[in-house]
Amino acid sequence: MKQPFVFALAIAFVTACSTSPPRQNHASSESLPETVLVTYRVRPGEEQKLQATLSRAWDIYWKEGLVFAQPHVIIREKEVGDKHRFVEVFTWVSHHAPDHASDSVKTIWDQMQSLCETRDGHSGLEGGEVEMLVPAVP
Repeated sequence: MKQPFVFALAIAFVTACSTSPPRQNHASSESLPETVLVTYRVRPGEEQKLQATLSRAWDIYWKEGLVFAQPHVIIREKEVGDKHRFVEVFTWVSHHAPDHASDSVKTIWDQMQSLCETRDGHSGLEGGEVEMLVPAVP
């Protein structure tokens, strides 16, 4: 079960929801930073565990040199009833980073997945590349 999740997460980080223009040079695109938005549909009652797991994951990513310090935002949104969704935005140092995750990263991804659930036709954990927009200064 671990391998399909890791593969799916890596594919999602690299390909899903891309808002960036197509890249012309494949070799150089692999070394470019990749900002991602990840949605976690947390199982009811597991919110604190997921929050702690996301914190540990960030420590691992940082120690392994996989991410930039900024941006890094985690938002918690209350859904219907006692259900919550977390949304995290951060930037991998390259598109290559999640594809070559260490065993410690794969383990924390498995822990994240175990705290999430499929909901309303969406996977428990979904992610993809996004583009950070900076508001214009008047």
